[in-house]
Amino acid sequence: MTTAAQLLDQPFATMPEMIRAHAVERPAHIALGDGERTLTFAQFDALVDRAAAALQRDGIGDKGAVAICGPSSIEYVLTFVAALRIGAAACPLAPSSTPEQLAAMVRDCGAGLLFVDDSVSAALDTVVEKLSVKRVSLEGMANPSFASWLVAAGAKPAPVAIDPDQTFNIIYSSGTTGTPKGIVQPHKMRWGHVRRSETLGYGPDAITIVSTPLYSNTTLVSLIPALMRGGTVVLMQKFDARGFLELSQKHRATHAMLVPVQFRRLMDLPDFGAFDLSSYRMKTCTSAPFPADLKADVLKRWPGGLVEIYGMTEGGGSCLLRAHEFPDKLHTVGQPAPGHDIRIIGEDGREAPRGETGEIVGRSMSIMTGYHNQPEKTAEAEWFSPTGDRFIRTGDVGRFDEDGFLVLGDRKKDMIITGGFNVYPSDLEAELAKHPAVTESAVVGIPSREWGETPAAFIVLRPDAAATAEELRTWMNARVGKTQRLTYATIVDVLPRSSIGKVLKRQLRDEFKPDA
Repeated sequence: MTTAAQLLDQPFATMPEMIRAHAVERPAHIALGDGERTLTFAQFDALVDRAAAALQRDGIGDKGAVAICGPSSIEYVLTFVAALRIGAAACPLAPSSTPEQLAAMVRDCGAGLLFVDDSVSAALDTVVEKLSVKRVSLEGMANPSFASWLVAAGAKPAPVAIDPDQTFNIIYSSGTTGTPKGIVQPHKMRWGHVRRSETLGYGPDAITIVSTPLYSNTTLVSLIPALMRGGTVVLMQKFDARGFLELSQKHRATHAMLVPVQFRRLMDLPDFGAFDLSSYRMKTCTSAPFPADLKADVLKRWPGGLVEIYGMTEGGGSCLLRAHEFPDKLHTVGQPAPGHDIRIIGEDGREAPRGETGEIVGRSMSIMTGYHNQPEKTAEAEWFSPTGDRFIRTGDVGRFDEDGFLVLGDRKKDMIITGGFNVYPSDLEAELAKHPAVTESAVVGIPSREWGETPAAFIVLRPDAAATAEELRTWMNARVGKTQRLTYATIVDVLPRSSIGKVLKRQLRDEFKPDA
């Protein structure tokens, strides 16, 4: 059998292949930890086989799809890898989504089975007419439970050959109206992440704390390399700062991927310095703007390296800032990752000269196939170089400094990043427009120490309408997912506009007062 080291030297290998290789070579090494439970690589691989065989028994075939929605758990990871082993796409969904959103995403990805925790399952009962797919309980309280759904010990699935371009997973973007965009990521994109992860120190002796949700690409770019390179992953169902530090100290953690708001909460703990974090080799950060002062604080007080990763779930190209090597570049997001081509284009769609500001586009092995069932949206996200190379537009504006480090400016799009998750103002504005008292609104992201950014709505009422800002905020928050809820709402007479009628969202952000 091909060893794990040999697989890593190949142009392409799959996650199930790597898990199997580690199970053969290091069967007793701990692969996964979840609270007091652990699985060795041998146990992990055997359970993946049983789950994969059960998927095939239930009619999930090569190039099919499996949806998963719930908190981080061993069962969640087993289901994810089992889907890959039979050539199906894993489709992780956010539990914070509304039942209507979940039903729409399950239909869109074509999932033949839905694995859920019991609270999500209960919520889905309200839209049962829109959701006919069979459910399996990850927690074991509802019927069938994950344990009872599995086939007998020793069973193995029928082997399936996996193509590098085959779908690995579909990750859904945020949205409140219609179906959120499904970002299709192929196996070769994930293999690119694994190859790149060598520079971050992942390996057989690495211990990685995973404290962000498994439906997030932020999590997967850490979890997948950690497991595929034979390390141990410790799952944290729900993040809390002190609990994270206790786990890190207990397990002698070497790696963690965190979003900026988590770093802020950790560094704000009065007794942060009381925890022994000397085992850490590398912390990584992505998903939202990472303030330079926060990076500096992490470098000063937390042992080990710090790397900021700038990129998109859609892939294309990424930049890496090895903050511990370039402490004078903390205001940047670093340089293009090896093998990644990052360019700046102007409003005319042509590449801009070095030093000029424009939209950031990227190209690499790590690039999405497209948006699932939305070719027009896919085309909008693409830019082609004069030589015909395909790049992905980020929607962000930036420039390269004289040393080749990327400096971000304002986002071209008005997307809000709250707690590391994307929220689109246009979706929230469309939802507010459904209220009979609302004539128009503008939603912007305003600074939040807790979340990085949080949504705030400026609302213009219809003539003679009597709704209050708090009534509208409450009405709105009952209709959207948790990450999309409005923290603030205020009634205004008019929205500020430019001479061509465009709402001046920058002005709204600049003039916003929390007590408005």
